[in-house]
Amino acid sequence: MELLRRNSIKTQVIKSLLVLVVVALILRGGREQRSSQAKPTRPRKFESFEYSAMSCRAHSASLTEFGGVGDGKTSNTKAFQTAINQLSQFATDGGAQLFVPAGKWLTGSFSLTSHFTLYLHKDAVLLASQDLNEWPVLKPLPSYGRGRDAAAGRYTSLIFGTNLTDVIVTGDNGTVDGQGEFCDIQISNLTLLNSPNWNVHPVYSSNILVQGITIIAPISSPNTDGINPDSCTNVRIEDCYILSGDDCVAVKSGWDEYGIAFGMPTKQLVIRRLTCISPYSAAIALGSEMSGGIQDVRAEDIVAINTESAVRIKTAVGRGGYVKDIYVRRMTLHTMKWVFKMSGDYGNHADGNYDKNAFPEITGINYRDVVADNVTIAARLEGIADHPFTGICMSNVTIGLAKKAKKQPWTCTDIQGITSGVTPTPCGLLPDQGAYKSGGCDFPADDLPIDMVEIKKCTHRISYV
Repeated sequence: MELLRRNSIKTQVIKSLLVLVVVALILRGGREQRSSQAKPTRPRKFESFEYSAMSCRAHSASLTEFGGVGDGKTSNTKAFQTAINQLSQFATDGGAQLFVPAGKWLTGSFSLTSHFTLYLHKDAVLLASQDLNEWPVLKPLPSYGRGRDAAAGRYTSLIFGTNLTDVIVTGDNGTVDGQGEFCDIQISNLTLLNSPNWNVHPVYSSNILVQGITIIAPISSPNTDGINPDSCTNVRIEDCYILSGDDCVAVKSGWDEYGIAFGMPTKQLVIRRLTCISPYSAAIALGSEMSGGIQDVRAEDIVAINTESAVRIKTAVGRGGYVKDIYVRRMTLHTMKWVFKMSGDYGNHADGNYDKNAFPEITGINYRDVVADNVTIAARLEGIADHPFTGICMSNVTIGLAKKAKKQPWTCTDIQGITSGVTPTPCGLLPDQGAYKSGGCDFPADDLPIDMVEIKKCTHRISYV
């Protein structure tokens, strides 16, 4: 896919890419397929289940009907892709779902289809193949210009798709194990283990629900971000538990000149009821790849334990773009290095061709109703000389410092804002407006469109060998 040149090409690209990094599953249905050869009849199994989803399906099948073997040794890449390809015929006839029974299902990358549900049984485990031949290499994303961690392309995701709409990946807390040694979308009720890179990564997408996900990655592993909405609109992330070696939620929108040219922001994002553990990164990070812009992010009811920072904004000269209209409330934090951190010197450029005059705009950053304890530094807020970060508001924030906390709890340069009811006393660039008053750093009262999506109860019974 070429880099964006004209709006027509840009539209095609926007419609064509959706990447889900190590995600998984939802389904069960019923369709029988008999062999034409006489063979001993194996006893059939019956499963009944129900789940909540944006769409229910009219047709169902089990992976075993397409030759799937759940022994943890046999490759199921072909079985998954054959099943999905055949079930795609029902896209205009009520859609279809693929049920993954109990077992260990070794597989390489496979691609989903529209109007489709992938469902994992509670005792089903998807195991990512260690055979590189089962992982196609893709061109870099056009808003990045190169692979995020290597100059060339990128390996495809375990569960992948392009130009999709109405896709559900869920289960009864089934597991996707990345074995990390090496449209309308719903992702819910899954456990994701040991991803070698970003876990859930929707790109150039809209109307996304990520719900009830458990993500567990070794805390020593870099770049194992939990959930990364990237140039996406109308996204809801809720009721998730994330243990990670990197940011639990990282909001992105392209890298340097490539993200600026592509020009597709992440906006209308809801994050709620998140529990995060990340000793070396943030509960919520905005950037550093934010060159297409980030706007209208609403985070609430966040718990972070032994996490480096609660909310972090990462940007630099050359990024361009903006981070604005950010609202955070009701955070409960235990053992932090920083509660709030903003960095205007976060380097690591895509290449040497970035615009040295592309200054990011950081404005309208609101934090309220925050309680933290055992904190080393209250905040480190560092903007860009002659291009300060503005409109910072903190209200009703109580930060309990650790016994070995830094003597200077606040570091502030090139920022502007106000505070009300904040302890310890903020830096001079955030003047105190007096005791906390109701309404400070207001959180929006309106609902975003993703909050008005109707969730249905889907009930299925499936018979399979």
